[in-house]
Amino acid sequence: MGTDTVLRAESIVKNYPGVQALKSVDFDLLRGEVHALVGQNGAGKTTLVEIIAGSVPLDSGTIYVEGVKCDFLDPARSIELGIQTVHQENQLVEDITVAENILLYDLPRTSYRLFSLRSCIRAADQLLQQLGIDVKPGARVSSLTFVEKKLISIAKAFSRQAKILILDEPTASLDSNGKQALFSLIRRYSALGLSTIYISHHLNEIFEISDSVTVFKDGVRVSTRRTAETDVNTVIPEMIGRSSQSLYVRDKTARQTLAERSLLEVVDFHREGTVDHVSFSIRAGEIFGIAGLVGAGRTELAQLIFGVDQRESGSLLLDGKEITPRTPFDAVDKGIGFLTEDRKDSGLVLIQPVYENITLVRLVKEIKARIRSFLNPTRERSAAETVVKQLDIKTPTVLQKVINLSGGNQQKVVLGKWLFAGSQIIIFDEPTVGVDVGSKSEIYRLIESLANDGKFIIIISSDNPELVAVCDRIGVMRTGRLCAELEGNQITEENIVNHSLGLASAGKEEST
Repeated sequence: MGTDTVLRAESIVKNYPGVQALKSVDFDLLRGEVHALVGQNGAGKTTLVEIIAGSVPLDSGTIYVEGVKCDFLDPARSIELGIQTVHQENQLVEDITVAENILLYDLPRTSYRLFSLRSCIRAADQLLQQLGIDVKPGARVSSLTFVEKKLISIAKAFSRQAKILILDEPTASLDSNGKQALFSLIRRYSALGLSTIYISHHLNEIFEISDSVTVFKDGVRVSTRRTAETDVNTVIPEMIGRSSQSLYVRDKTARQTLAERSLLEVVDFHREGTVDHVSFSIRAGEIFGIAGLVGAGRTELAQLIFGVDQRESGSLLLDGKEITPRTPFDAVDKGIGFLTEDRKDSGLVLIQPVYENITLVRLVKEIKARIRSFLNPTRERSAAETVVKQLDIKTPTVLQKVINLSGGNQQKVVLGKWLFAGSQIIIFDEPTVGVDVGSKSEIYRLIESLANDGKFIIIISSDNPELVAVCDRIGVMRTGRLCAELEGNQITEENIVNHSLGLASAGKEEST
């Protein structure tokens, strides 16, 4: 492997509302090297590669490709520089052929500038043979297996002269044969000088395929080492690090005994490919956390429970009585609230005032039940003002448009909407994303207040310190399954990370 640097990133900074995603990060990639990036959700590794790929602009810092300073990167410029990215999600066009997908940005044409499918299939077949991928170039992508689609995504990257290949969770859902085919491909082209940035939560893969490994935590590059000179017992503590002092820790000893309280049972929820027969139970007044890596099936489980997606099996029981929602409207009628991860797209009507957002769900519920058939703005505003005071929402008036509020106050408006709707079961999906530290503490206290009022609380979060601070019990999901339930002294960041990564104990891979 050559020792010259093909890519250098210096002092990269990237900020999003409420969070600094990258804090003056330096990163070097050598020619012919496979360089792994590891870290918990939100550590900054994906943000860095999106900047390199030109998908996200940096706020400050400098990137050099083969010694040339790149003052501006967008996807087209990155591709021109030889940077190719294979994303975790399938980005192929299902209804056209494999060949057309592979050569989509440079389709062969006749002398009359007409597209030539025959030439396209011939060129794609030659590339597939070179890469050792046994897929027919004339087949429609929709007819391929998941593994074949992943390999075609990689072939598409190789169709343009790649110098740097970015692979984001490339083995997600690949079987062992697909993984070994991918690794064989990487090794073969690394020997020819291709440099690879490899992101994976599977640490056993990192030690099998990479030459170097860089650990990220909270937007900071913690360390970079030769893979042969480190091990999982070093990497995991660096990924977890020393958590910043939480402004909030739930007093779990002060809770009333839950054993006699109402019981909510989530029984055998299943949807092929996303959620694998998940069951757990919660007592009224309990905060149950769901941890896991991106793609583990956490949000998908919430959507099944709330009736957004169709389940193949699954029942929701309250004290033994079936209350399984058929649709989101049915879920609302049965007292279930769902604070979605993306409050701006699916949780709020940003251009409408605070009072309309707070009263919206209850109004729909009452109109549907024919409790009322007309609106009373004066009464709605009065009711909303009560909720605003209860949740201490910082707004000059309930007539203020929600788009003008801070992220923390927007999240409180979403919570107010579900409280006003009379929800007894509340699912929070990433409740503090994009929220400043002070507002996080307020939201945690509100969640605890809801639990103390006897509501059933489910929190899905990628912020493991948040789950440790807030939850009474934590279920950890991995590849669609609930692989562990933690309580008491078992609730630690290290245990969450180990189960999320498939490690029963540091250095040992769980059976799957």
